[in-house]
Amino acid sequence: MLRTRHKLALTLSSFLALGGLGGCHAWHALGEPPAGARLERLRESPQYDAGEARFVNSLPAQRSDSAALMAAYWNNDAVRRPLEAMPLDPALSVRLQRTPREGVRVSWVGHSTMLIEIDGRRLLTDPVFSDRASPFQWLGPLRFAPPAIGIAELPPIDAVLISHDHYDHLDMDAIRALDRTGVQFLVPLGVGAHLEAWGVDPDRIEELDWWDETRLAGLTLVCLPARHFSGRRGLAGNESLWASWAVIGRGARVYFSGDTSMTPDFLEIGRRYGPFDIAMIEAAAYNPFWADYHLGPEQAVEAFVMLRGRLLVPIHWGTFDLALHSWTEPMERMRRAAADRGVHLVIPIPGASVSPSTPPTRQAWWPDLPWKGPDETPVRSSGLPPFSFPPVLQPLSSANDAGEAPN
Repeated sequence: MLRTRHKLALTLSSFLALGGLGGCHAWHALGEPPAGARLERLRESPQYDAGEARFVNSLPAQRSDSAALMAAYWNNDAVRRPLEAMPLDPALSVRLQRTPREGVRVSWVGHSTMLIEIDGRRLLTDPVFSDRASPFQWLGPLRFAPPAIGIAELPPIDAVLISHDHYDHLDMDAIRALDRTGVQFLVPLGVGAHLEAWGVDPDRIEELDWWDETRLAGLTLVCLPARHFSGRRGLAGNESLWASWAVIGRGARVYFSGDTSMTPDFLEIGRRYGPFDIAMIEAAAYNPFWADYHLGPEQAVEAFVMLRGRLLVPIHWGTFDLALHSWTEPMERMRRAAADRGVHLVIPIPGASVSPSTPPTRQAWWPDLPWKGPDETPVRSSGLPPFSFPPVLQPLSSANDAGEAPN
């Protein structure tokens, strides 16, 4: 008993020592809550509940069974991290020096960090370049592999799009590094408080509510609904908004989901702003216990159809261990769901780029590992009203890519 206590004491001391070393960094990484004029503005949002003093989803979320969730973690035996080095497309830096032949191209840097090239402009989504998705540099989810390209190697970026403030989507060190380039930041309501606390000039932060549009460098950028939550500071949750984004150019449109579960808003987004030549939709970190916060592979395909997408690129996978499923399971399930619906699905390796004419992924580039299908671990968001799915759009032919203007 004494030996056990001694070991616990040593472990606690070690954590406290490491915490002291990284405490200053972690304290700043927590960010700041909205205040002043920023707070007054978000209080006017239809998404803000004044009584609860926080943002809310239009559809309520079911509460998880804590005991069942802990048991699931305890009994889990999935292979949740790669056992070998991840593949990497080494030509990304060279490729980014050439203008996309089809006018639009997206490249997977890792997790939800995508480099979007459209109409000669470049946008970076949810830039996370740190080793851990955490306020600490020594604790928290560790990357499977380095980002496909470093911040110093990036070409000039016209804007950074942030979906929400969770650590696997908003990385303080990446924001500070990108800020030194003078880039513009577009964020949902309230998220600007974090950026300003990290030294970003308020004049280069634009906060938007759902359905707000803004113009930048000839593009129309639209902040759109999502069904998720926010928070970086423990119990202080939903102080800022979460969102998805549409980027609309002269001849192409792309969609970026951020984090979301299923919502009928996808139908309205598709009606107002579709069809989307490329839709980047989260597909992993799902579980039946939190089906009201993440889509899962099957619902990601359904959301793509509702959005009137032409080519689907999965994001939010293959970078961090954030759930209980094997790290390859989301793509196994997604390939089957996409095939069932006739969806044009492309699953790039890290560093690879995707254009509208990129052929669907037929062969798995990831290892063959045990995984569970939707019959064993179904993921279905609750509280959904009945709705019908529109037909799947066919991918654009190379002849139409440059000339067809979306509706």
